[in-house]
Amino acid sequence: MNKRAVLAGIAAAGIAARLDAHAGRKREKRFFAAHGLQIGLQLYPLRNELRADFAGTLRKVAAIGYRDIETSSLYGQTAAQCRAAFDAAGLTCRAMHVMPQAIGPGANLSANFDQVVADAHTMGASDVVMPVFLVSEQLLANLKPGQGNPFVIGGQALTAEDYARMADFLNDKGERLRREGLQLGYHNHNVEFAPQGDSYGLQILLRRTDPRLVQFELDVGWAYAAGVDVFALLAAHRGRITKFHVKDIQPTTPRNYAIKQEPADLGKGVIDWARLLPAAYAAGTRGFYVEQEDPFTRPPIDVMADNYRYLENLPMPG
Repeated sequence: MNKRAVLAGIAAAGIAARLDAHAGRKREKRFFAAHGLQIGLQLYPLRNELRADFAGTLRKVAAIGYRDIETSSLYGQTAAQCRAAFDAAGLTCRAMHVMPQAIGPGANLSANFDQVVADAHTMGASDVVMPVFLVSEQLLANLKPGQGNPFVIGGQALTAEDYARMADFLNDKGERLRREGLQLGYHNHNVEFAPQGDSYGLQILLRRTDPRLVQFELDVGWAYAAGVDVFALLAAHRGRITKFHVKDIQPTTPRNYAIKQEPADLGKGVIDWARLLPAAYAAGTRGFYVEQEDPFTRPPIDVMADNYRYLENLPMPG
């Protein structure tokens, strides 16, 4: 090898190193890569696909790039079957949504607490998230088929006293779950932002629950549908909102507290994710789960793929 070839090789290696370093800096400027965070997926948008082809749908989820998932139910499977399918697809279930009371199939925090604990341990979940507020048992008993959505009807009837009782419920279940090595969380809709005197429901829950026992999973789309300043909410409750449902809405969504929104794909709605996600991270949020509400104009799995790619390339601010 002559001297000219050696020098050319050294120069080429230097250029390649600089290109690699530049690419590395570009990757580091992406929010999730820079913080070593996974982009999670709440499986609710794929519930119909999961019931039709559980293992196949999970393989599609993994092929997109998701590795961390959060369940909304067991989709007609046992916890053991869920775990086997998660493992086969290379997915980890760190969080599971569990109803507070007997609304729909599956174990719930009121009637089947021990089963909830067993299911969480079987699936490898560390967090049990209560996905909705408590609904009056009298309302559930008296509501006739076709009369309306119990969550819309029940949510409009909630009072400050109801939220105080709900906080007691959360503290009790949180303490019991903590003894089992599990963490309780609470997931909001927009009902919880309806005024309750000089406050609102979610504020009451935040104030009256023990931070050691109860964490919060903020559904950002529902918060924006209620017209909430999410930046101010994060700043006021640093360390309490440990998870996000990364969900966007159309600008035509009317401000409301009645579980109404017009969904949007990430990056096509009203939320400035490049500003909001770093603010959430600074306030202690570490779990980020993509979710989107119905209706879908194309297969939900394709929407979840586009949402993943949007977040994967989300830049750091500045």
